[in-house]
Amino acid sequence: MVLRIIAAAAFAALSGAGFAQDATPDKAAFEARLFDSPALATPYRENISEDEKVAGLSKFWSEVKYNFVYVDKLKELDWDRLYLEYIPKVRATTSTAEYYLVLMELCAKLQDGHTNVYPGPELGNAMTRPLLTTHLVEGRVLVREVFDPALKAGGVVAGAEIVEVDGEPVAAYAQREIAPYVSASTPQDLERRVYGYQFLMGPGDKAPRVTFRNAGGKTFTLPARRVDWESFGKAAGNKPPFELRKLPGNVTYVALNGFGDSKAADAFLAAFDQIASSAALIIDVRNNGGGNSHEGYRVLATLTDAPFATSTWSTRQYLPSYRAWKRPMPDFEGKPENWQPDGKRHFGGPVAVLTSGGTYSAAEDFMVAYEGMKRGPIIGEATGGSTGQPLFVQLPGGGMARICTKADTYPDGRAWVGHGIQPTVKVVPTVLDVRRGRDTVLEAALAELKPALKPASGKQARK
Repeated sequence: MVLRIIAAAAFAALSGAGFAQDATPDKAAFEARLFDSPALATPYRENISEDEKVAGLSKFWSEVKYNFVYVDKLKELDWDRLYLEYIPKVRATTSTAEYYLVLMELCAKLQDGHTNVYPGPELGNAMTRPLLTTHLVEGRVLVREVFDPALKAGGVVAGAEIVEVDGEPVAAYAQREIAPYVSASTPQDLERRVYGYQFLMGPGDKAPRVTFRNAGGKTFTLPARRVDWESFGKAAGNKPPFELRKLPGNVTYVALNGFGDSKAADAFLAAFDQIASSAALIIDVRNNGGGNSHEGYRVLATLTDAPFATSTWSTRQYLPSYRAWKRPMPDFEGKPENWQPDGKRHFGGPVAVLTSGGTYSAAEDFMVAYEGMKRGPIIGEATGGSTGQPLFVQLPGGGMARICTKADTYPDGRAWVGHGIQPTVKVVPTVLDVRRGRDTVLEAALAELKPALKPASGKQARK
């Protein structure tokens, strides 16, 4: 079975969270006893004790019960009933790896992409992946990119279809091996994870035998050796956070591929002279998995000369005396922020934004604000449909969990988490598009912008 492990950055986030930086070590240790006691953060062993397993399940159940922001889901699931059902399941596990799979299965029932269970780094060999990427297109699993010389030599190219894994039909394999352990907020989010990000992941000492079918209908089977994440990154190359190219008609295309740091927004602002002289601008966030929402707002601030609204948000308030008095406990409501325009930079020309199910988290916060600005069409597919502020908690055996504590909505309170932000022009690539190398989403954006283009439209922009 496949294990998914959190990136090192998330472990770093956990290690830096929880206590004031100016607290003395003794004070911090004392405060930690309430929510972050090291007693439950036991180190990895091949098979932690049954007591540790039950304690870890109990900690996860408790933290979810009191912190998970989507309370109605807990009621619908009967979270206490599930807790009881999973006690014998965790007791029956015979290894720490198996134990974490059970916790992940429980977590997946919450159907939230910002609530996850992650085994520790010691289980890294269980989450290796072949040197290729995949995606679901018209219900078929297609190869997106190939980095393995052996697979290339065997005839695997972008657009090849995967029809079986170890002799099992691909859909049956995915639903048995991957889907039960995936936390996702929407069908498009689940699809991306099951048939994309997490597809074919597994133990590094096993190479699944994958049956491919090429565009001509010929099938062939090859072993797909798995490598660790570092090796995968070296072979695939890191996607730059920012890309810019000029398209015919003086249209500038920019890709913002992540808001995990300031690089994408910094590069956008540094390139603003080129952008300002354009007749139109296309912003591509199809591969933006999120990060810091403020980075996206810095970009949007150059597209307006007036303040724009960001998301409304809420979080739970637990008041024990209210519970004793049987009084309702209203959520704490956060007000939308009015983000100010850049002031020094302003592009006033036509704009379009490209989205997909891979547009996620802070990139969706970006889309909420962009949609409210009414600056132009949204082209492509619905976004992943998940954002929020995760709370990180340590678990026995070296792993951890994160729990979504914050519900974000449109400024007027409309929900988009669990649905995705919908495009104004829906464009879904086909198998034929992929095999021909056509970017039909970009083509549709150019078609939408064409009526607005004028020979002198560059004069609309000012620095």
